[in-house]
Amino acid sequence: MGGEGPGRSEQHLPKLRLDELLDELQARIDAARGTQDRVHRLLEAVLSVGRELDLPQVLRGIVEAAVALVDAEYGALGVIGDDRMLSEFHTVGISEERRAEIGALPSGHGILGELIRHPEPLRLAELSEHPASYGFPAHHPPMHSFLGVPIRVRDQVFGNLYMTEKRGAAGFDAEDEAVLSTLAVAAGVAVENARLFEETRLRERWLRASSQVTSALLSGAPGPDVLEMIVEQARGIVSADVGMIAERVAGESVLRPLLAVGLGAERRRGLMVSGQDGFVEAALSTTEPVVSADIQKDARIVRDSDLWAGLGPVLGVPLVASGKSLGVLLLGRTAGRTPFTDTDAGPLLGFAGQAALALELAERRRDAEQIALLQDRDRIARDLHDLAIQRLFAAGMTLQSTQRFVDHPEAAERLSRTVDDLDETIKIIRSTIFGLRTHGSRAEEQTGLRARMSATVAASAASLGFTPALRIEGLVDTDVPDDVADQVIAVLGEALSNAARHSGAGHVDVHLRLAAGALTLTVADDGCGVPQGARRSGLRNLEERAVALGGSLTVGERREGGGTRLVWHVPVWPEQD
Repeated sequence: MGGEGPGRSEQHLPKLRLDELLDELQARIDAARGTQDRVHRLLEAVLSVGRELDLPQVLRGIVEAAVALVDAEYGALGVIGDDRMLSEFHTVGISEERRAEIGALPSGHGILGELIRHPEPLRLAELSEHPASYGFPAHHPPMHSFLGVPIRVRDQVFGNLYMTEKRGAAGFDAEDEAVLSTLAVAAGVAVENARLFEETRLRERWLRASSQVTSALLSGAPGPDVLEMIVEQARGIVSADVGMIAERVAGESVLRPLLAVGLGAERRRGLMVSGQDGFVEAALSTTEPVVSADIQKDARIVRDSDLWAGLGPVLGVPLVASGKSLGVLLLGRTAGRTPFTDTDAGPLLGFAGQAALALELAERRRDAEQIALLQDRDRIARDLHDLAIQRLFAAGMTLQSTQRFVDHPEAAERLSRTVDDLDETIKIIRSTIFGLRTHGSRAEEQTGLRARMSATVAASAASLGFTPALRIEGLVDTDVPDDVADQVIAVLGEALSNAARHSGAGHVDVHLRLAAGALTLTVADDGCGVPQGARRSGLRNLEERAVALGGSLTVGERREGGGTRLVWHVPVWPEQD
């Protein structure tokens, strides 16, 4: 037995070495198999991110694939904006409730900003030990290990992938970094494809919108309808919350608001756009789009203007036709949304040219209609002068010659009265002829009082919510002096403004009457009336206007009870023939 011991020991040694070699071989086979599995997973991830063409879905898919490949607890993809800060931040691993508790998304400071400033892979075992780290906001989950790599699109850094909290290990290793860097290359290709697809789709939408607008213009659709179509199309294509068009008025420092659609449209529709607003002025004086990432922080705007209330990113383009700027198209997104990009602004400039064309066509149509109206007025004036007046004059002469054959005093008195009536009728017709021939030949600021009254009443509908009723009596276009007419328009505008701001009325009646050498403007509403102790600075101004012309102002309740009745009364002395 003693001789068998050493031989048996020598037989065990090769067996032990063989077991060790087999274990090492199995470990290497497992490692190779793990590497093979990881390569397969990487290839699957590359294929999956390349299948999508919708950019938000592509970005989301990239983050999800990255988290799975490197076994991270949390992952994010930050898109870098034009200001070299994060404009978008897509996360995986943090619930919506936790995101809401954390608050605003990061903008690109600390470790996240380190990759923006130095777009190279960054791997850390402990986040807090890096010099750029300054902690996390309240409710943020604890994070220690970190791996970040940039995503490049055509040699330009598009954004960064951020991975934290390696599962089952103290930190990320070199292999994780290599895998994530490889995925980032594929992600750059996928992002480029998605962006090209999005640009192509946007181009198709712009072409389709342009075709619709062109069709509307050629079919002779009303200018306001075409402009509203243009703003709605532009707002929808660039995903804006508000769209506005304002028209430049010759000789004035403000722009006339034509229309507004979207958020707060009713409030913005009645606003006069100040030409002194730096942002609007920049849009008017350039041939390129003007963009503001946050209009509330833009030093160019007029502060506390209702025009910009609630808006963040704003895009403005000029409306240029025949080499001159006719106005401005403004598009805005609510505060906190992503800014407009070159992809949004580029096609909009050409599209805005169609809005300018619509304005120019509308102006030429107005001119053509005005010419036709003036020609019609001239024809009516000629007919009245050549036919009506001559016949009335002949009838008057006949009656006058008949008077000497009438002996009865009452009959003679009636004939005399009839002759006087004919003379008065002839004067009225002559006055009407004068009005027909002079109406429209004066400059815009001297347009007839009747038309100016109608325009003022129509303009008040935006602030009142309805159009007031208007009634005009007498030859106000010919027998009211220009200075008195200007005062009437100013008083009417102030009265309607007071009704809109203070009365809460649902109905307003406007009555202008010229009779017996006096002009009376009455504005009555069914609102709450003038409260006791209310400031009367506006009414005092109206009274001063009346007194300066030798007239008066009375303000009281409507006869039916409730509401306010304002009567502005001034004498006028029409020129006699």
